[in-house]
Amino acid sequence: MLWTVISFIGFTIAVAVISYFKTKDDDQTTAEGYFLAGRGLPGIVIAGSLLLTNISAEQLVGTNGQTWASNMSAMAFEVVAAVSCLILALFAAPRYLKSGISTIPEMLGIRYDRTTKLWFSIAYIFMFLFVQIPVILYSGSLVFENIFGLSGIIGCSKLQSIVILCIAITVIGSCYAIFGGLKAVAVSDTVNGILLIIGGFMIPFLALNILGKASGSEGFAMADGMRFLMEHYPQKLNSVSPATALAPEVPWPTIFLGLFFLCTQSWCTHQSFIQRLLAAKNLKEAQKGAMFCACMKILGFLYLALPGVIAYALFELQGNQVSGMDDAYPQLITQVVPAPLMGFFAAVMFGAIISSFNSVLNSVNTMFTMDIYYEFINKDASQEKLVSVGKKIGVVFALLAMVIGPMIYFFPSGLKTFLDSFVMLIGLPVLSGVFGGFFFKHLPKYAARFILVFHIIIYGLFLITMSSSVHYLWAISVLLPLEFLILYFMNQRNKTKQPEPWVQQDVQAVDLTPWKYRWVLATIVVIGVVIVYAAFSPLGMGSR
Repeated sequence: MLWTVISFIGFTIAVAVISYFKTKDDDQTTAEGYFLAGRGLPGIVIAGSLLLTNISAEQLVGTNGQTWASNMSAMAFEVVAAVSCLILALFAAPRYLKSGISTIPEMLGIRYDRTTKLWFSIAYIFMFLFVQIPVILYSGSLVFENIFGLSGIIGCSKLQSIVILCIAITVIGSCYAIFGGLKAVAVSDTVNGILLIIGGFMIPFLALNILGKASGSEGFAMADGMRFLMEHYPQKLNSVSPATALAPEVPWPTIFLGLFFLCTQSWCTHQSFIQRLLAAKNLKEAQKGAMFCACMKILGFLYLALPGVIAYALFELQGNQVSGMDDAYPQLITQVVPAPLMGFFAAVMFGAIISSFNSVLNSVNTMFTMDIYYEFINKDASQEKLVSVGKKIGVVFALLAMVIGPMIYFFPSGLKTFLDSFVMLIGLPVLSGVFGGFFFKHLPKYAARFILVFHIIIYGLFLITMSSSVHYLWAISVLLPLEFLILYFMNQRNKTKQPEPWVQQDVQAVDLTPWKYRWVLATIVVIGVVIVYAAFSPLGMGSR
């Protein structure tokens, strides 16, 4: 245990030191320098930050919990995200950088009006503070409690342990987000991203090795473990679930509809993801970052989905099956990670949790400061004042999230399903408003606000009345096309009142020359997605 603690602290401090030396000479006195890293991030940093912003304990615990409870269909959240990253690189990035925005609500304000900007800023901040950040805090605390048993070490209840861990994550994560700005967040994400690739990828191989030995292997245990899975649990390796499947499974038609819409909303309009792209040196680096991230998402199933299936088979073989999906991954970690490596893996997990927390907190600070304070409260604020406001409101938001986080302890299990379904209450109308604004050039100024209200009412009623009997991805599958249809009719009707089409202005914030290899890498990514799905289907390892 002592070595575990020492190595954990060592790796965690190393990340902090690297981040400090990489950012100590940066100008943090301007809003652009603080919130957008001076628009100077290279592609590799953007890729690492995108990956770590997305991956936290709720993904590691939640998605692996979903595959433990069902089959490999949940890997769609990772594999389909690769295609959404391509849309980000090829379609969204050029348009965002052309307008020189710092937030997604600002883009909506440019396309529609100031009122729309305010509405969506408030909606986003509400979603982040009361849903996403608390889930990140709670799930991270749950992982550490389940792996290290902090409650037993210090002699307290599990809830008290979670409260202590929520406080620790908040304090350390806030130091990056509030005092270091986006550059510190992005650099720490990149370093943690490298550690995650090493630590995350070792889990399925270690687990297969243990499974192989438990099944009686006398040769290459890792290969025998995979063979055992294919022979005894082919249904668990199948990623194609029936159209009538309920969560946590993913109905196969929704891979092309609702789940694709969800991934595109996350990767193309989610503020905490997009902010890294907006900080790029130029369009070429932005496209590199998004497409490098797409390549890594193709392989994400190895540490975000496959371990859940291995855990199920291993626990069945041992006769110690866990009772809940959110317990599967932590239990697997305690069994397969060697004691000398536990500190390193803890640092990897902690880095992923911190990265997601500080990324979302930084985005909330940015939206409040630039979209609400600067736009509606103090239009004459100096650059130094904006940075000061961003830091102060960051402290307030961090304290609020820290209070809410432990309360999720009283929610039912299934963190990933809860987060994905609830976030779309705000996320989907953002996608409709942004992309609809690009596609339809004659929309009235109230169009996005109407879609926001319409979606919250309809999807909210669905969550209350039908979510237990109909998969939420089917609701998303229907709602996005319906919302685009409404925008189309609004556009056609408004043509007579507004005959001049909306034209996006180039503010020349960065060079918009695209990366010359973008289509080559895009083709490779699409082929990779097809290969992975073919492998985990009835045509491959998922045959019954």
